[in-house]
Amino acid sequence: MRILGIESSCDETGIALYDTDKGLLAHALFSQIAMHAEYGGVVPELASRDHIRKALPLIDEVLTEAKLDRDDIDAVAYTAGPGLVGALLVGAAIGRSIAWALDIPALAINHMEGHLLSPLLEDNPPAFPFVSLLVSGGHTLLIDVQGIGQYELLGESIDDAVGEAFDKTAKMLGLSYPGGPILAALAESGTPDKYLFPRPMTNRPGMDFSFSGLKTFAMNTWRDSKQTEQDKADICLAFQTAAVETLAIKCKRALKETGHKTLVVAGGVSANKALRARLDAIPHVDVSYPRQAFCSDNGAMIAFAGAMRESAMVKQEQPTFSARPRWPLNELIPPIG
Repeated sequence: MRILGIESSCDETGIALYDTDKGLLAHALFSQIAMHAEYGGVVPELASRDHIRKALPLIDEVLTEAKLDRDDIDAVAYTAGPGLVGALLVGAAIGRSIAWALDIPALAINHMEGHLLSPLLEDNPPAFPFVSLLVSGGHTLLIDVQGIGQYELLGESIDDAVGEAFDKTAKMLGLSYPGGPILAALAESGTPDKYLFPRPMTNRPGMDFSFSGLKTFAMNTWRDSKQTEQDKADICLAFQTAAVETLAIKCKRALKETGHKTLVVAGGVSANKALRARLDAIPHVDVSYPRQAFCSDNGAMIAFAGAMRESAMVKQEQPTFSARPRWPLNELIPPIG
């Protein structure tokens, strides 16, 4: 079965074609970073308009790469949430329209489930059950994963997500957009232990996160420094080290509580080299990540999630669709069969 995946939840248009027998056939991605950089962040209306311009040409590109026609598509999976409502509606409208035109099933996919399952696209996929750490610009979640749709929330951020904290801290330091990767790169030239930042909420039980205070601590440290380029690098390193260590501490708690020996890490921040090195150092635990190209938003994870849920698809009688800006993972149901 060949499933077309459409991702349009924020500022990246991702299209992919996944075959349940042959695996990923083709994928393409267009990033809007250059457009939004002028404004220092994502402008929702501009994002929606650009998805309209890019989605259909990218679909044609993917089909050409796979040497297939639209009639060869057996189902369409599109991101229905969470995300920017306008951007989501673009992908939903295109996905549903293609499905209706071809008289094939369409499946509304949860964006975070797409990220959660993305490491399973690799050659040696992790087996269920496992603990999943989902880290992105909008979410920081720890999930006990028993199977497709069998998700128990263990912990989440009570304020800023870790990726959001990276970006906001970078902006306060005068770094360009998107700030998170630039902050991580600058941290490589920082002086270890020059500054010691707190590890938020690690001195109390539980697996929830809070990164807002860490962001404020970085701002105050920068304000009180001489504000040299080396000070900036040192603060980047101290901030990143504290954030990464906080994530590692909470992951170890989740692994201990569940008894699982596998940790799956996904989302944009999963590309961070310091985070990977720290989590890889957790003893007696197998850690899996998506490939670098699939850490950020992409169509492959949506097509794959659609394939995993294919057995649960029921053709809708009413020609309607919707987008869900907020859509908790624990509201998903397991596939049938």
